[in-house]
Amino acid sequence: MDKIAIIGLGYVGLPLAVEFSKKYSVVGFDIFQIRIDELKRGYDRTLELLEVDVKASIASGIEFTTRVESLKSCNIFIVTVPTPIDKHKRPDLTPLIKASETLGKVLKKDDIVIYESTVYPGATEEECVPVLEKFSNLKFNKDFFCGYSPERINPGDKTHTVTKILKVTSGSTPQIAEKVDALYRSIISAGTHKASSIKVAEAAKVIENSQRDINIAFVNELSIIFNRLGIDTQEVLEAAGTKWNFLPFRPGLVGGHCIGVDPYYLTHKAQEVGYNSEIILAGRRLNDNMGTYVASQIIKLMIKKGHTIEGSKALVLGITFKENCPDIRNSRVIDVIKELEEFGVMIDVYDPWADAKEVAHEYEKDLLSSLPDFSAYGAIILAVAHQEFMAIDLQKQTHQVIYDIKSCLPKSIVDGRL
Repeated sequence: MDKIAIIGLGYVGLPLAVEFSKKYSVVGFDIFQIRIDELKRGYDRTLELLEVDVKASIASGIEFTTRVESLKSCNIFIVTVPTPIDKHKRPDLTPLIKASETLGKVLKKDDIVIYESTVYPGATEEECVPVLEKFSNLKFNKDFFCGYSPERINPGDKTHTVTKILKVTSGSTPQIAEKVDALYRSIISAGTHKASSIKVAEAAKVIENSQRDINIAFVNELSIIFNRLGIDTQEVLEAAGTKWNFLPFRPGLVGGHCIGVDPYYLTHKAQEVGYNSEIILAGRRLNDNMGTYVASQIIKLMIKKGHTIEGSKALVLGITFKENCPDIRNSRVIDVIKELEEFGVMIDVYDPWADAKEVAHEYEKDLLSSLPDFSAYGAIILAVAHQEFMAIDLQKQTHQVIYDIKSCLPKSIVDGRL
């Protein structure tokens, strides 16, 4: 009977570990003791799983641990650690390499290591496998094997959960590819797609978010153009959307740990083989600059309403990277905040989903503990479409600027929107 270890218990790893625990013996491993202690109490800080789900997995025998020794009894290892970019927007494989070093120390003959972290084509075999070989003294595809099955978790989405999303799978040999595919088929009700190679599976994942990034960049550029033409972008998109094959993308800030990151993995690999990406990087540049653009529009609207910018106050509603989700990683709301602060605007932030300690550590911003009196602010900025904010009465004020980044408020009550 296979015993599975899930390495990394974040948005991807925890739901996967819980699902596998319904049919297999599972060890959930993470390097953060605080995370393990919380899970043992049934609390998932990512809010992907309810307390009852976590406790049920514990009752079924799952082991949450930081102890490397607990991995020694496993024969299948699934790596779900983050793959961020550094300050120069280059792939940072440090978490992936560290996880591979750890696994190399416990790897045994015939074990299988499956990677789910988003990488560029070739990373598994070129970067991870040598580390596994070095620390295990075993030979790839002779003593141990690898697979790649890219994660497709959508944080905060309670409809498209892990078992309901079709899974791409692959293996380092035809036999291992079939075993990896069968493993995921045993828990994924949506089915699987077995790719012809690990590189194909890696490439398939990295272009999923690159495609979305480019499409969002296109509508962001449309928003800039239509604003200059005095046309409402949302009305244009609604009209164009009446054609059956028009893609329903909307303008906005592009952040998070996927869409705003993954394209840089692909362009990095392209540069290694002598090709400088044009379309992908152009889309990235445009999306990365949207925070500055939004801030400039807010400043213009405040001036038109007679506000003295230096020393004025603005309230930002939301700092997570998407609605109804506590994840603040790579949130581009901070770009708007920093740009407004450069103009001398004092910023307050309220977000009932975000963890105040995490925000203070990551962005050096203190969150308000409750919704404040709106009358104290010259501008109110809806940055994230949390469900709580949809119930707020934001009737148009004569002296305040109301800016809707998410374009989800009635047009009649806002002064500007993307």
